Amino acid sequence: GTTPGTNKSNTGFVIMAQSAVVDIVGATATTTVGTVPANSKITEVTLNVVEASDNSAAATMSVGFSGALTALMGATNVKATGLTQSTGMATASINIGATDRDIIATYSPGVTADGTSGIADVTVKYLQNINLDVTDS
Repeated sequence: GTTPGTNKSNTGFVIMAQSAVVDIVGATATTTVGTVPANSKITEVTLNVVEASDNSAAATMSVGFSGALTALMGATNVKATGLTQSTGMATASINIGATDRDIIATYSPGVTADGTSGIADVTVKYLQNINLDVTDS
């Protein structure tokens, strides 16, 4: 058909988002950012460091899934303020599949875990239940 709303689909998908404050102080820590529903597609992951970690050694944050903790964002410096958006996510890491998946942010303080301050949040954006059957080629 050619008539929008009658015999031609005029619907789309809404980009949803889930955010959480993540721990960037002290010892290694994980934070569940949210649960992305089955059949959804992750479009973007953002790390917002509002107050830099004062850890004396390196300090990084990665974002992914259980068993693939860097699938959405590799180890990213949290010792400086700034906004980092994910880049280079593989198709396999952004299509959720047939079951809901938890998004996990992991803080790694390096060899010394002596930081006492730092504030950051992670946001995951996704197209809910878009159910795209896309695989890497």
